[in-house]
Amino acid sequence: MKIGVDAMGGDFAPQAIVEGAVLAAKELAEGTTIVLIGQREAIQAILDKQHFTGSNITIVDANDVIEMGEHPVKALQAKPNSSIGVGFKLLKMGEIDSFGSAGNTGAMMVGALFSIKAIEGVQRPAIAGFAPQTNGKMAVMLDIGANADVKPEHLEQFGLLGSVYSKATTGEANPKVGLMNIGEEPEKGSVIVQQAHKLLKDNANINFIGNIEGKDFFKGKADVIVTDGFTGNILLKMGESLYGITKAQGIENDFLAKTNYEAVGGSPIVGVNGNVIIAHGASSATAIKNMIHLSTQVVESKVTEKIKEAFKA
Repeated sequence: MKIGVDAMGGDFAPQAIVEGAVLAAKELAEGTTIVLIGQREAIQAILDKQHFTGSNITIVDANDVIEMGEHPVKALQAKPNSSIGVGFKLLKMGEIDSFGSAGNTGAMMVGALFSIKAIEGVQRPAIAGFAPQTNGKMAVMLDIGANADVKPEHLEQFGLLGSVYSKATTGEANPKVGLMNIGEEPEKGSVIVQQAHKLLKDNANINFIGNIEGKDFFKGKADVIVTDGFTGNILLKMGESLYGITKAQGIENDFLAKTNYEAVGGSPIVGVNGNVIIAHGASSATAIKNMIHLSTQVVESKVTEKIKEAFKA
């Protein structure tokens, strides 16, 4: 297994990225290699400072860097030899099994859609986030930012994508799918959400439990939380803020620690023809280590292949 990592993406790149790769390399199963993509000399200098002498980290040269503020489409066109551009080339050619970056999120989304493309039948690939639950599980929520405006059929597909992802990665036999809304009744919410409720209810491939509210976000009512990217992003970041607030007050809590973005490390793009992980722009070495572990889990689960099978059916 080869896990591709953009060494140049993120607020603290390449230092934090390479340090995170070294941390992960010590924990990976035999036969798994981390492929760092970026400026070779800079990467090697950090590996040397870390006294890394292992064989499960390799480097692929990519001279250019897509900065955080650059326009995604223009940057990918103007910088084909950027770390993100090269990463997607390697993923498309099958030379790496997954590709993760803490860099420009828009470039990662555009790169996925234009290189490996959406799985046939998937109208809108989504970014998946994770929310800890009081029952000890981790719910998958989608979308969390790729699709701020959606149609009812997009929300229905998010329910199916989330179900397949949950089954593949957690072993949950029949994941419970909840639609985020302002009330539990089917007639509550916007016209779009009301119509999505009906589509989800009528879909025999989805174990739809109905609407859930904000108060249910952490309570284990659903294994899959369906919402638009605008609402999902706000919910996820509100959850993350709880960890920061309590930590600043000197409060340690195991549950709230799971809301820290470092704990999971990244968010998969679900519904494209390959395994792509987006990490937080401010990712530390610990976050990158966990992103790499998440990447191996996604590859091992064969979730992309299972989504293709689900949409063929």
